Amino acid sequence: MYFDVALIAYAVDRIFGEFSLIRHPVILMGDYITWFEKRFYKDSLIRGVWLSLSLIGLVFTLSVVMQWVLSLLPSVLATLALGLVASTAIASKMLYDSVQEIITKPHKIKYLVSRDTDHISPSDINKAAIETYAENLSDGVIAPLFYLLLWGLPGAFVYKAVNTLDSMVGYRSARYERFGKFAARLDDVANFIPARITAVLIFVLMYRHSSLFTAVFQNGKQHPSPNAGYPISAMAFVLGIKLGGPTHYFGTLVPKAYFGCGRETITTEDIARALTLQTKLDIVLITTFTLGTLA
Repeated sequence: MYFDVALIAYAVDRIFGEFSLIRHPVILMGDYITWFEKRFYKDSLIRGVWLSLSLIGLVFTLSVVMQWVLSLLPSVLATLALGLVASTAIASKMLYDSVQEIITKPHKIKYLVSRDTDHISPSDINKAAIETYAENLSDGVIAPLFYLLLWGLPGAFVYKAVNTLDSMVGYRSARYERFGKFAARLDDVANFIPARITAVLIFVLMYRHSSLFTAVFQNGKQHPSPNAGYPISAMAFVLGIKLGGPTHYFGTLVPKAYFGCGRETITTEDIARALTLQTKLDIVLITTFTLGTLA
């Protein structure tokens, strides 16, 4: 397993975040998806399969070649280089900073979520920020680290390709119902284990009475996504609040289950309490990667 690479990648991301001097790999993946859609879009499942497989094949090939080239460097330099590149697949600092900013600049919630934000209440803004933090801990942190540990750069970047496909075409809309279906199902499979690991980490690191542990997983099943409900449910229970509920998307009120059994009014203090998870998570991940490296 790539414990040493994961240690460097996570540390680099937590300290520096995204590098502004280079075009981020996820943006490049998005550029490819946009290009393919403009040239080859058709309301067809097969076209969507070709989009997904072509991007995944391209990303896999490039990342395998990059990992091989970097591995030719002297051992320490190779590990440092691999960790530096791998850090671009992790979004821990960006996620933390973006959610923390909502405390003082609530209008920026529109950049973090896909729901309608023009006329939502302060409580709903705070709720959206916490839900985003919980869900994206899986998508942006735990999942890429999980696949990086298993398969190195190809694992991390193929996961990011799948996740980017889902975020761009994996919607149940008239345009993407068939074209994006394969991408959405791939993302469901890729996030199955990481989402549940994330839920456990949230619950354990922000400890609540163990009797609530079963409720987290029972509650998490109610989300339309087979994965997103688990970290959201865990965060709701440990904070003693109620997340989820009916939400407006593109002018339509979409019925959604509630997660947790606490109060419904969410404050900026609740965002701050959710973000206290970060230090504990840093300690656990860095310790785990260090011990794995030394083993």
